[in-house]
Amino acid sequence: MKTRSARRTRRTLRVAGAGAAALLALSACSSSDSDDSSVKSDTSASASPELTGTVTVFAAASLKESFTTLGKEFEEAHPGTKVTFSFGGSDTLAASITGGAPADVFASASPKTMAIVTDAKDASGTPATFARNQLEIATLPGNPDKIASLKDLTKSGLKVVLCDETVPCGAAAQKALDASGLKLTPVSYEQDVKSALTKVELKEADAAVVYKTDVNAAGDKVEGVDFPESADAINDYPITLLKDAPNSAAAKAFIALVQSAEGQKVLTAAGFLKP
Repeated sequence: MKTRSARRTRRTLRVAGAGAAALLALSACSSSDSDDSSVKSDTSASASPELTGTVTVFAAASLKESFTTLGKEFEEAHPGTKVTFSFGGSDTLAASITGGAPADVFASASPKTMAIVTDAKDASGTPATFARNQLEIATLPGNPDKIASLKDLTKSGLKVVLCDETVPCGAAAQKALDASGLKLTPVSYEQDVKSALTKVELKEADAAVVYKTDVNAAGDKVEGVDFPESADAINDYPITLLKDAPNSAAAKAFIALVQSAEGQKVLTAAGFLKP
């Protein structure tokens, strides 16, 4: 009886010892996993370098107000950075980029002008559409000429300004005119949409075909008139990182801001349509 009792005791001790060892192993494993997780977290945090330096953005003139706002937000979110802009006609900006002008980001008012850059292999990756824009007629405050349609712009004696056809806003306006079977001879063709709008603001023209966003930005300096043909001439706005971007890390972060919910909020508030 004593022998059997002794065997039971030894067997019980062995089982208990094995269980304790297993618990210790699990505890050690859990501790190790926790340590690894902590290390990974620390490593991940240190792997995101702080953004610094200047981001140079070439952007269509119609983006001036919204991108200026986003530039300020970017600088506030990333102390030590500065966003500089060159606004103008998309075709002119594209030509500057392919000619070697140093820039980090290009935001165009049409895929056609973006193609100038991509065809020259000066873009890094595939451009992404981040917004769309629709045309509107800008008239003098109070619309004294009673302009109510695109056809009204063909009235004799009316001084109308268009963007040049090489510029996205001009190409879109011509597309709308062609779709309506209308012929319009403007008093001048402007190299970007802001220049066209300025002619009306300065009362050097009675009307101009520009973007809704530009009419919004002008406030009470002009009055906007919608026309249905504009729905057939909506421009997509693509953005891309440039191949030889001097500050690619910060440039990528700026593009991410433009595409983010916050960026889209700023753009839609300016009158842009969602992509």
